[in-house]
Amino acid sequence: MKKSKTRPKYSIITNVRILILIYALLCVITVLFSRNFFSNILRDGQMPDRLNLIVFFTIPGALLVFLGASLAGLVADIIARRPGSKFKARLLAYFIVIALFAALPVTFITGLSAVEVVRFWRGVDGAAAIAAGRNFAVDNYAFNVERFDNILKETNFSRLPPGGSLPAGIAAVQEFESANGGWKETAFSGGENSRLPLPPATEQGYVFRELPRDSGLVRYVQTIDGNRLRLISYALGEDFDLGLAAIENQGAQFEVIDSLWGNLRPLILFYCIVFFFPTLLMTVIIAISFTRRVTHPIVELTDATRRVAEGDFSIQILARRGDELGLLIRSFNAMVQDLEKSRSALVKAEKISIWQNMAQQLAHEIKNPLTPIKLSAERTLRRWRNEPERIGEILENSMMAIIQETEGLSTLLTEFRTLSRPMEPSRSWTALRETVGEIIGLYRSSYPEVRFDIEHVADNMAVKIDKNRLSQVLTNLVINAIDAMNGKGAIEIRSDLVKKREIRYCRLSIKDTGKGIGKQEGPLVFTPYFTTKESGTGLGLPIVERIVNDHGGAIWFNSAEGMGTTFFIDLLVNEQEFSAEGSPAVADAERA
Repeated sequence: MKKSKTRPKYSIITNVRILILIYALLCVITVLFSRNFFSNILRDGQMPDRLNLIVFFTIPGALLVFLGASLAGLVADIIARRPGSKFKARLLAYFIVIALFAALPVTFITGLSAVEVVRFWRGVDGAAAIAAGRNFAVDNYAFNVERFDNILKETNFSRLPPGGSLPAGIAAVQEFESANGGWKETAFSGGENSRLPLPPATEQGYVFRELPRDSGLVRYVQTIDGNRLRLISYALGEDFDLGLAAIENQGAQFEVIDSLWGNLRPLILFYCIVFFFPTLLMTVIIAISFTRRVTHPIVELTDATRRVAEGDFSIQILARRGDELGLLIRSFNAMVQDLEKSRSALVKAEKISIWQNMAQQLAHEIKNPLTPIKLSAERTLRRWRNEPERIGEILENSMMAIIQETEGLSTLLTEFRTLSRPMEPSRSWTALRETVGEIIGLYRSSYPEVRFDIEHVADNMAVKIDKNRLSQVLTNLVINAIDAMNGKGAIEIRSDLVKKREIRYCRLSIKDTGKGIGKQEGPLVFTPYFTTKESGTGLGLPIVERIVNDHGGAIWFNSAEGMGTTFFIDLLVNEQEFSAEGSPAVADAERA
């Protein structure tokens, strides 16, 4: 028997390599999330919202669950006074103290640095610079609007030639005409970046600026008459709106710094809980794992002893080099090997007993037909000696009885040989409907009161089984169904395509309307030599079960007394040769 060399199966909490990998992933996630954390805080200056809080606290929460499970196991070991539990507790305490000594200074320095950085930036007088920038932008805008007013007063835009040069500062001139309830452009001069598909207003005057539509522009509408208007765009400069946005953005940043100062303590606490606390938890969890690895030989012996008690004698513990318990482990392995040898001898004796029982049953089955054979022969011999002239009266009946019983013996021995010898599974594909039709054709004329229905057997389905073996299976099940109905009733055979664990099977069902199988008889149906027939051998269904199992299939039945029985057989189907309807092509399967 193949040995199973193993160590105790710990959970993920006790696997040091996996924990170190998780620790590395946690560090990477911490770096990525910390960058996002700082960018959000510096943008808003507020504590994260509820959703972000849930996301941020997920990792510490999960680690707390793992740590709680680890500590619960350690406490349970201490309470149960398992060997090595106190030593594990002391070793874990040393790891925790070292981790705290390493983490506390870093945490303190980080918090102090954050306070000093925010305090420095709050000392910068950004409000004055922002106010000066806003005033400069307002003056610049007023200057450009005044210049635009002068251009509007001094320039007659109706006399400008189409496509001609525009006055300095004018970005574009458009004319629109009202038509069919809408507006359409009739003339345009200037840059395409200033062009609008429709007029932004219909009344004369300055147009309210909308960004990004009017970025770097001031627009003015002139009404020509009731149906026409002119849109004049003045260029403020490409960087006017960008500079104004930069001023407002810097103002918001300085406001964030003031907001940070008010929320600094809770933010530092949140940062430590989200980013420092998980690494501390992981360190403690890894420490627990190391302590368990130190005392693992005792756990191994305990687990191995349990498996041996459950009947697994293949277990062999691998003793680590330099392990103090190595001698004990080697002694345990030797004991398990001795137990396995004893069990093998017992299994061998059980197999011999089973074959002895089968031989006794076979001898009993052979002895039964020998009695009528002997009696027929003795009767014939006695008549021949005493009344030879009257031997013809009993000769035919005696010989027929001998022949019939001899054929029964031959059938019994053939079935026993089929059941006992090794069976090589077939690698060929067999057309299902064709084989079913051939079997049913043998019994239609012999049993006119039995209605055979094979309409639901797929035409283009092939199963992976030798045709002779499939015929043997179907013949046995059909004969049993006919006997169960006393030669009157209906037998329905159908096929369906099923899928189990990504493998496709043909499910063949044989249903009869017979008396059914009783609850007491059901568990014994596939037992050798069990039969309810007077002339049965009790080997038919065991042979059917073996044929199906040896070909990678399965067989079972459903039955109700007085209602009938349905046998189900799952066989591998030719899934590589499916037609458009989803069934395998029989012709191609037979050539395979």
